[in-house]
Amino acid sequence: MIFWQLFITFLKIGALGFGGGYAMLSLIQFEVVERYQWLTAAGFTDIVAISQTMPGPIAFNCATYIGYAATGSVWGSVLASVAVCIPPFIIMLTICRFFVIFKGNPYMRRVLAFIKPVAIGLIGAAAVMLITPQNFSDAISFIIFGVVLLAQLFLKKISPIVLIVAAGVGGYLLY
Repeated sequence: MIFWQLFITFLKIGALGFGGGYAMLSLIQFEVVERYQWLTAAGFTDIVAISQTMPGPIAFNCATYIGYAATGSVWGSVLASVAVCIPPFIIMLTICRFFVIFKGNPYMRRVLAFIKPVAIGLIGAAAVMLITPQNFSDAISFIIFGVVLLAQLFLKKISPIVLIVAAGVGGYLLY
């Protein structure tokens, strides 16, 4: 039964996740943590953090980890990963087929203009969702976050990779 629920859940997430992987995070979090309770909020945050460090789309990586965590088997990982990829694959095939025909259509322009703010809202919801008390439990976490944010905003010449490594080293040393 859990395999069927996992497949349907990630099929739905793949079909409704406009705006990319980060926009899908709020949908994944609702289904996995709140609806089915396959993971705790802290466990989900850990999976998102691990998924961000791995190459590939974050939604695919999350689906792989969640599939394994929910079922305890590699088949759960495979099933969730395939399910989250099927709808976008079909949608892209369809869009590519008809894009040349409808690219000048005013209705198509309106639909695409509507999807942009929705995607931004979903990405914003994912960012707010990841700011939990477990992530920022003390002043040191806020200080590291603030220093990295200010460095990124005002010191444009510093590579984001350097900031990520520095934040990791700082967190390691301070904790």
